[in-house]
Amino acid sequence: MKKIVFATNNAHKLQELRQIVGGRMEVLSLADIGCDVDIPETADTLDGNALMKAQFIKEHYGMDCFSDDTGLEIDALGGEPGVYSARYGGVAHDSERNMDKVLTKMQGVTERSARFRTVIALIEGDRVSTFEGKVEGTILTERHGEEGFGYDPIFAPVEGDGRTFAQMTGEEKNAISHRGRATAALVKHLLG
Repeated sequence: MKKIVFATNNAHKLQELRQIVGGRMEVLSLADIGCDVDIPETADTLDGNALMKAQFIKEHYGMDCFSDDTGLEIDALGGEPGVYSARYGGVAHDSERNMDKVLTKMQGVTERSARFRTVIALIEGDRVSTFEGKVEGTILTERHGEEGFGYDPIFAPVEGDGRTFAQMTGEEKNAISHRGRATAALVKHLLG
């Protein structure tokens, strides 16, 4: 079975990706390869951050790997939080603070269109490939649902039935999500 490293410390992303892959390849985490470094994400684009993380693993561990970066892009906020989605509220990976900031900035705003966009950078040997997935949706005025992570409780995809990602099962979300689409393109590439 093919083995590949997913350069992330985010347990939610790892679980979601392993669910999408469904045992067709072994996806190793950073912990699995003994990497406990907080890999820098200092690029100003999703593509740049994804590639930066994948290059770090390739250079330091010599393993084929992929990494992703995901951003929530809200039209009324000029594309914010975008590349800063994970630390939008001031502290990295504090979903509650991130959502609070979005909801505060969106108070009284009627144009609530947004999208989630994921970029995956894959390094196999000397070859670099990128895959993108996105899903259009709406920012709600309050949280709904207990599933998912990040901004899922305030994002309702256009393709859904009005529920937020946090109100969907993992299977329902993965069928239409940005990460699901980017991962499907990655898996198709890796497994042919």
